[in-house]
Amino acid sequence: MNFQILIEDTGETYACAEGETLLKAMERLGRKGIPVGCRGGGCGVCKVQVTQGDCQRRRMSRAHVTLADEAQGIGLACCLIPQSDLALRVLGQLREPVLRAVPRAFTV
Repeated sequence: MNFQILIEDTGETYACAEGETLLKAMERLGRKGIPVGCRGGGCGVCKVQVTQGDCQRRRMSRAHVTLADEAQGIGLACCLIPQSDLALRVLGQLREPVLRAVPRAFTV
């Protein structure tokens, strides 16, 4: 089963397989410049805010995501596993590369 993930900043959508993290699926977009850090919740590079939908959260660094952040849907894409279709906004260092030169009609 695949969930559809909408990046609100660009209007792009991409598929994320059941049990797969948002970051792993986002990497398949194949766009150069998407920075990937530790992939384990410790560096904060892949910070996003889930604005719609449900996801499972793996352990992530409180230095990058506080309890107050988490209550607002903020998390690290490497630690978020969708449980439904999602909409998200990019907040961390992924933001600039994700927003750079994205055709509006692009979908995966």
